[in-house]
Amino acid sequence: MDPERAKELLAAERTRIERGLAGYRHEDDAEESDDEDPANLGTDLYIDELEEGLSDDLRGQLAALERAEARLAAGTYGLSVESGKPIPDERLEIFPTAERTVEEEEAAGG
Repeated sequence: MDPERAKELLAAERTRIERGLAGYRHEDDAEESDDEDPANLGTDLYIDELEEGLSDDLRGQLAALERAEARLAAGTYGLSVESGKPIPDERLEIFPTAERTVEEEEAAGG
């Protein structure tokens, strides 16, 4: 894959992830009844836990993005970290942070 195209894909991926992380900041609505109403407390807890899980997933995606950016800088972007085989451009267009070929990913249980 052309390095300039890879930079574009990774930049778009970074923007998506960072926007997602910024969007998961549950704020209490400051209703006085929240402290007394078990339904409101339960809803707040559910939302907080859901957003924490989604944030964890996005932080994992951000770590994968940073590894992809490091591979791009090192000149190994688009090559499997496992075998060194080329990752098809079609896969990288869809999944810019791919670290392995589809076959390797499936064999790894991913």
